[in-house]
Order: sequence, then structure tokens, then C-alpha cells
Amino acid sequence: MNKVDYNFSNDVVSCYFNADFKCIDTLATGSSIVFVTDENVYSFHKEKFEHYPTITIHAGEAYKNQATADFIIAELIKLEANKDTMLIAVGGGVVTDIAGYVASVYMRGIRCGLVPTSILAMVDAAIGGKNGIDAGLYKNLVGTIRQPEFIFYDYAFLDTLPVKEWINGFAEIIKHACIKDAVMFGVLERYSLHDYQNDKTLIADLVEKNVAIKSAIVASDEFEKGDRKLLNFGHTIGHAIENMHGIPHGHAISIGMVAACNLSEEINGFHFSQAEKIVKLLHQYQLPVDVETDHEKVFEILKMDKKRKSDGIHFILLKNIGHAQIKFVPLTELQSRFKDIL
Repeated sequence: MNKVDYNFSNDVVSCYFNADFKCIDTLATGSSIVFVTDENVYSFHKEKFEHYPTITIHAGEAYKNQATADFIIAELIKLEANKDTMLIAVGGGVVTDIAGYVASVYMRGIRCGLVPTSILAMVDAAIGGKNGIDAGLYKNLVGTIRQPEFIFYDYAFLDTLPVKEWINGFAEIIKHACIKDAVMFGVLERYSLHDYQNDKTLIADLVEKNVAIKSAIVASDEFEKGDRKLLNFGHTIGHAIENMHGIPHGHAISIGMVAACNLSEEINGFHFSQAEKIVKLLHQYQLPVDVETDHEKVFEILKMDKKRKSDGIHFILLKNIGHAQIKFVPLTELQSRFKDIL
């Protein structure tokens, strides 16, 4: 097990790589543990939870809402959970998001640790302290920023991860390469999804690289006043697509990244040849690059994006692969170009 500490404004988050779930209780010294997981993870790994109180929720983005948060809180009350309780989320991004949210509001805050079990959660959702739930069509509209005590990486969970969830997670890995790491972009071009699925060392190295990229960005701007917005590349349009069509997060972000590349070409000097390389890489990892949609409805959802400021949106655009910029785009300009970029 390899421990790496990441320093944030008021907290230190310990990441334990190549860890074994059997050691999880050593990280909760002085606290009673309550696990939160979803029905899918529980069905594959039931034996891991048999000695601990475990709250099981329905799987999927459709259940990332206040009703599920209320259910978890009600179960914590039944268990007489208190300030000495540590809530540990074991699951994908939905589980880590909602458990982190509950831990930050239950009794005004209890201890929290995360055990991400999907690629997407390992490289993105579990990192950075953003916790939250959806409100209707509006993704992550309600939430908090509060760091977990630890993030625990047991790659054995990936043995039961469906192929579609590997694909889903690689959208966020490609995003990190696009905004911050041209070298990693080149590495991804040389390998395939199959390579990463069948080589634990290869995927472990890639996960740790992505954790370092995102943690560095968040540490420099934990409360999203500046550079943390770069992590939203592909998400402005992607979130609207995701909630309108109910498609997987990674698929929607892939489509959103292509739209952002198109807008980058139009207003930020991004070269067409680099946009083509990104589209090719997304195809290589079996991700979609377009969608048939109602542009007007997507735009209406997009207008409620958290990055909106009065009459415009802070859009994340590319200058080059590995170099992203934050650019304010008036809503009127975005609307006039919308059908061309999406």
C-alpha cells in the first residue's frame, strides 16, 4: 500500500493506492464505521460488508437526489450514528457524491472516507471535495465542498466493473489530458481500453497520474474561483446532454468535449487538426462524439449551469492539447453558434 498526502486549504487528504479493503478499519481509529454502497457493488462484494452496518441505496444517477440523501440520514438515525461515526462510501461517483454530501450535513458534519470502485470515481468524482445531489434536470445543483479524510484505492474492485463503466471513466481521463497533460494524451494514443483492463500496473499508474493532476488543480483553487473551473471542460454542454437524454456521464462529457473543441476552433484559435486528434482518441476508447438532440431544450438546461454569470457562461476552451483556458462567452453568442458546435 502506497500513501500519498494531498494538502488543501484546511485539510490533508490521504490517498492509499494499491490498498486492500481488509485494512479499511485501520483508517477509522476511534470511530464506529457505517458503510454506504449501492445495490450493484453490494451484490458483487457482499462479504466485504458482513461485519459492519451497511446502508445500501439504489444504483444510478436517477437516485442521486434529496430523497436518497434523506433515506441515508434516516438509516443513520436508526443506527444511532453520532459525531464519533465515520461514514465510508464504497461505490462509483453517485455513491461518493451523495455519501460525502450526507456526511457534510448530518449533525453538521461527521467523518468521511471514500472507496471509489469505478474508473470515473477513482480519477474524478472522489477527488476534490465536491459533494452533491441533482435537483430535477439540474445536475449537482445542491451540494457542499468538504474534503474526505482519505480515498482508498483497491483495484480489485475493477475486476467486477462492467466494460461500459470502463468506457465511462476514460472520458474524464481524456479530459485531464486535454486540459493539462499533452504527454499523457500521447500515452493514451499508444494504448487501448483492452490494454488497461488487462494490466493492473498500467491502470494503477494511470489512475495515480490522474489523481495527481486533479488534486494539484483543486489544491490551487479549492473553492472554484479560478483554475478549478478548467476541470469543467466538456461539462457545460455535457451535463445538459446527460440530464436531458439520461445517457452515462462519460458519454455526455465526451460529446460535450467535442462541442467545446468546436467552439474553441471558432473563437479561441484552436487548430482543427488537434480537434481531430481528440475526436479520434474518443473513438479509440469507444466514446460517442455526437448526439441527435433538441438544441433549444439543451440550451435552456445549459442556462442554469453553475458557471453562469448574469448574461454569460465561463466556458472552458482549448488553446492546444494540454492547455485549456477559461473564457467568458455571452449567452447570445453561445446561442447563435449552438447548432454549429453541437
